[in-house]
Formats: sequence, structure tokens, C-alpha cells
Amino acid sequence: MTSGSRMPSADLGLWRTAVVTSCGLGLLRPASGSWGSLPPPALILACVWMGLPWWSVSALLALIAVLSTVGCIRYGDAAETSFGGKDPSSVVLDETAGCALTLLAVPWWLVLSANDGSLSRAALIAAVGFFFFRLFDVWKPGFVRDVQSQRGGWGIVLDDLAAGAWAWPPTIIACAVALRLFPATV
Repeated sequence: MTSGSRMPSADLGLWRTAVVTSCGLGLLRPASGSWGSLPPPALILACVWMGLPWWSVSALLALIAVLSTVGCIRYGDAAETSFGGKDPSSVVLDETAGCALTLLAVPWWLVLSANDGSLSRAALIAAVGFFFFRLFDVWKPGFVRDVQSQRGGWGIVLDDLAAGAWAWPPTIIACAVALRLFPATV
């Protein structure tokens, strides 16, 4: 997220504005990228709280990652024109995609293997994944910054997907530590 005004021009339309801002989260300040990264962890907590099976968490994260990526690619050019800049800060659907990708690396079948403490473990691991995604998204190590130079929606989303992949190792390690400290009881 580098530039762009907070409010889009009217030509973007309500639907596309809602999509690229992750239902308006990108219009919140400060730290619009952090707001846009919240839907995947919130979804995890909602799934666990409702008692859904572990595979539904993984399936929904994959769905969010794919749909968010497609939304960025599809509406990215229009969003940059409407908000007035390359990778506008109000466009946070890319953060939603990247954070979902990070959390897809978590072995949810282990985290949610028992009902005892699953919500606490899931919250801890979702928070850690959120933290590492945001760290790599802001830092942009290695080629992460380079892929942002692509045009339109690809340039908006590729750096966040790369940051999401960079966040996999520390998130998986943190998951292993959390499972060791807070083991599941069957």
C-alpha cells in the first residue's frame, strides 16, 4: 500500500468499492492494511466458535485467498484509477488474500483436534499468523517489493501473496511451539 486517496471516485461503483476495500475495512484509519488483514483471523475464530470441523477452516481460507486474489486482479485497474494512485492504501483486498494465504499453512487438523482449548489455540495461532503476515507485508523482503511493480491488479496483489508465503515458516514454527505449550486433549 503506497498511495491513493481515502475515498474513491463515483465511477468505481458501490459493489467494486465494497470488494476492493474488503467491505469498507480499507477506509478505516490508521493502518488500513492491518484492518484489511483481519477477515481471515476473524473467520477462523467464528468457525471454531461455531464448532465447525477443521477442514472447513482450511476450505474457507482457501476460498477467501482465491476470491480475494481474483477480485484484486479483476478490479485493480479500476480501483487505481478511482482512488488515484498505484496500489492505493484503501484497497485492502490484497491484504485479505495474503493473510488468508499465510493462515492456510497452519495444520488446522492439529490445532483443532480436540474441543478443549481449541478456541484459545486458534486465536493465538491466528494472531501469530496475522503478525507475521503484516511484518512481511510492511517489510517486503527479497523479491516481494519487486513483484509490486506489476501493473494494475497483479501489482496490487502479488506482493501480498509473496509476503503471505514468506510468513509461512515463522507461522508454522510458532504453531508448533503453541501446540507444545498448549497441547490438545482428546
